[in-house]
Amino acid sequence: MGGLNPTFAGELTKMVKKITQFLLFLGLGVAIMVLVFRSQNTAFQEQCRLDGIPTDQCSLADKLWSDFSSVNMGWMLLVAFAFTMSVVFRARRWQMLFEPMGYRTGFGNSFLTILLGYFANLGFPRMGEVVRAGSLARYEKIPLEKVMGTMVVDRLVDFLCLGLVVGLAFLFEGDTLWRFITENQSGKDAGSDSGLLSSTVLVSVLLFFLAVLTLLWVFRKNINNMPAFQKVSNLLKGFWDGLRSVLRLKNPTLFILYSLGIWLMFYLQCYFNLKAFGPTAQLGAYAALMVFVFGTLGMVVPSPGGMGTFHALAIAGLALYNVQGADAFSYANIAFFAIAIFYNIVAGVMALILLPLINKKPETT
Repeated sequence: MGGLNPTFAGELTKMVKKITQFLLFLGLGVAIMVLVFRSQNTAFQEQCRLDGIPTDQCSLADKLWSDFSSVNMGWMLLVAFAFTMSVVFRARRWQMLFEPMGYRTGFGNSFLTILLGYFANLGFPRMGEVVRAGSLARYEKIPLEKVMGTMVVDRLVDFLCLGLVVGLAFLFEGDTLWRFITENQSGKDAGSDSGLLSSTVLVSVLLFFLAVLTLLWVFRKNINNMPAFQKVSNLLKGFWDGLRSVLRLKNPTLFILYSLGIWLMFYLQCYFNLKAFGPTAQLGAYAALMVFVFGTLGMVVPSPGGMGTFHALAIAGLALYNVQGADAFSYANIAFFAIAIFYNIVAGVMALILLPLINKKPETT
């Protein structure tokens, strides 16, 4: 018998690669989630012991269920509204990027493909950008490389906005973070090797990156001749037209306002989440800004929808304001499942249904 058809073999390899990547990222998210749950469960059991509560009456799972049942639905509706408005602003901003290239995209397609991208991210981290770009290119009949160029602009602007948010958080709440670090460091034995170990690790990482940069510079000519490098270079050239669109915007002020609006809605989403849950409802606007930064950084890490990584960093952010243990874990789950899971699944399925319907060609007689 002959070997596998080369085309079939290639498709099979791609499928196996995608499944492997999915399992890898899913495993990362689940592993972090399990570690966070175990650490919080241990702390919860210890607190029950100190409070004299019997072990059989001390279940973290039961507390989670009780906390989910206690959330204020009015605030949670505002959470959903803020997230929806962030998608509206993102869709409008995305439309503006196509205008200098001579394309007028429909708001419905822009809005729904963004929702579809968020949905795809639940399965494959960072796959949402590819799904979003491919879907819009298909329905709006725009070359994919130009759509990808606008996606690069979209992410670059988001990166700048994240930097602005981080800067504001440290401006208003930097003293809180510094006080927390100082208090926790002062509680450690001055003679411990933890500080030396941290310094050694930091220096090792810096030296590693320096060595990599040196090798890249020394072998730059060889790298330039590599087929893989040339393929990436050609792809980047295809992005250029999309990137230039930001320099030719008709209304750059509106573009900036949409960008700021997206991140204002993200922040309000966090603020409303805090207000919806009793143990965090007392936190103010500045505290919400710092918790928002921690949680956002957790979403940046490539795990499905931020699973596990969001929880770990949201809990760390709440620790700055003495919201710890099971309460912090409950908040992280409420915030995560409300949007990252429930909203994105419902909205993603809706997008899958509506996109073919609104782009259905009228029958000719």
